[in-house]
Amino acid sequence: MSDLKVVAEPGRQDILITRTFDAPRELVWRALTEPALQARWFGLDETSTEVEPTEVRTGTPWRVVEKTGNGETFAFRGVHHDVQRPERIVRTFEFEGMPGHVSLETLTLEEADGRTEYRVVALFQSVQDRDGMVASGMESGMAQSFDKLEKLLPSLG
Repeated sequence: MSDLKVVAEPGRQDILITRTFDAPRELVWRALTEPALQARWFGLDETSTEVEPTEVRTGTPWRVVEKTGNGETFAFRGVHHDVQRPERIVRTFEFEGMPGHVSLETLTLEEADGRTEYRVVALFQSVQDRDGMVASGMESGMAQSFDKLEKLLPSLG
C-alpha cells in the first residue's frame, strides 16, 4: 500500500513529496538514476517512456520523454546541480510544454530497516507556478509511476 504524500501548503512556493519503498536505498538509487531502469517505471500507465542516456553527476543534463499511443509527447528536462550518491540529488525540473517554468528539486533517500524514504522538496519560482503544477494532475501521475517503481524494485535485488 502506497504512503505517497504530496503537501502543497496554501501561499507557499514549494511542494513536499514523500513515499516509502520496501527496498534498500542502493536499489532505489539505481532505479532512479539508471536510464534503462527509469524508463521502466517513469510516467503514466498509458504512456511509454524514453530516458536520454546520461551519467547522473553534478553538472550533467537530463531529459525524459513520455509518448502516448497516438504519438503525442510530453518531455521534461533539467540539470543535475549536486549529486551525492546514494543519498541526494539537487536538480532543475522543467516541462518542455511550458518553457521558463523551472523548479529546483532536492531529493533525499534515507534508509531504515531495509526500507527507503524518498523525499523531494520542489521549489517553484512563484506560487502560481507551484499551483499550476499541482493542478496538472502531477499527484496521480506520480502515484502511477511510484507504484510501477515499487513493483520493479524486487527484481533488482
